[in-house]
Amino acid sequence: MAILTFETLTEQVAAGTVDTVLVCLVDMQGRLMGKRFHAANFVESAWEETHCCDYLLATDLEMATPEGYAATSWEKGYGDYVMKPDLATLRPLPWLEGTVMVLCDIIDHHTHAPVPHSPRAVLKRQIARLADLGFTAKMATELEFFLFENSLDDIRKSGFRDLTPISGYNEDYHILQTTKEEGVMRPIRNHLHAAGIPVENSKGEAETGQEELNIRYADALACADHHTIAKHAVKEIAWQQGRAASFLAKWHHDKVGSSSHIHQSLWHEDGTGAFYDPGGEHGMSATMRRYCAGLIRYAPEVTVFLAPYINSYKRFAAGTFAPTKTIWSIDNRTAGFRLCGAGTGGVRMECRIGGSDLNPYLALAAQIACGIEGLKQELTLGEPLRGDVYKAGDAPDIPRSLRAATETLRGSTMLREAMGEDVIDHYIRAAEWEQEEFDRVVTDYEIARGFERA
Repeated sequence: MAILTFETLTEQVAAGTVDTVLVCLVDMQGRLMGKRFHAANFVESAWEETHCCDYLLATDLEMATPEGYAATSWEKGYGDYVMKPDLATLRPLPWLEGTVMVLCDIIDHHTHAPVPHSPRAVLKRQIARLADLGFTAKMATELEFFLFENSLDDIRKSGFRDLTPISGYNEDYHILQTTKEEGVMRPIRNHLHAAGIPVENSKGEAETGQEELNIRYADALACADHHTIAKHAVKEIAWQQGRAASFLAKWHHDKVGSSSHIHQSLWHEDGTGAFYDPGGEHGMSATMRRYCAGLIRYAPEVTVFLAPYINSYKRFAAGTFAPTKTIWSIDNRTAGFRLCGAGTGGVRMECRIGGSDLNPYLALAAQIACGIEGLKQELTLGEPLRGDVYKAGDAPDIPRSLRAATETLRGSTMLREAMGEDVIDHYIRAAEWEQEEFDRVVTDYEIARGFERA
């Protein structure tokens, strides 16, 4: 159900209380891209469709135009895609005066078919596959990020040097320190709530200046929508307050990284839970055990969708609450997968591998694809590992670099069948480009280490 109906929007535009509509797509990096429409034009015609350049789904964080994409290129002329507003996502943005927004699905300009590598389309395909098995997924993502004293503009102009977090000490669950940050966090919670994002809470996280925002679970597509809008809002609202918010997975080698844990469970079409069995061990049904076995079996193959950049892999370090092993455990934050709510109707599995820099549509789609494979193959879930998983030398590792994760993705027959050959090749190219761009750069670390002593 829409947070804001088209009829109500039309009335607000006529009354002059709304003058701007943000018409947005979600790009490969999980960012909002699009246009600002005068609201009168939107309610007259643009609510049906508008257009964008197809390079928006074949670029990188810098908006470069890498070669090697089959979908588009300089040779193909970088044509148009159709942006089709999903009016069920129409909502006010209370932190921007007179402004509402809508998310769009991306459609081929010529065939009018969904563009398969569009992040929303990637997730919708897995939701449909799950529905064919009689299930729907309920999911929730945690958003962790750092707040810094200075603004994004000031930090950029300084060359990203001398970064100072908003607090001076670990503020995990710390009420005094987070009171000092309410100038940023309170409007984040309240504005998102008013925008129809079911915010539950915020808290200090386990580092200086680190925050966590928690949003109530929802159907998979709504969960990804909520995540994307919330991440965008955090950056904008922090900027309005003269602060910078960063979702970089690891901004300093001496600091812990930022994650985006994914909670997930399956439900039957009649609305009853499919993961809970009061007679099952830990309250886990056979369906849950098979689904979770798929998550663990195929975790290395989907790591690119959970950790998409070079920097993402700096986060995987022992003793930092970031996992290093693709193993499950019961309420144990050292494992890649943590069973939550054991023995209760809220039993679910939390994937702890994903970083704060993930694209939620791709990450959730990848999780569902792994779970579906577990269901189809009736995979057996092994015993949970107990104790400090960091010390479990015989447990399989999460890929330790983007290069390794890319090669694992390249060889994934499961994902090629689940998502499509073209989609996987598209995101392999994205990962290759990230590696290529890094490999050609001489870093400050290399200069400082070897300038005199090499």
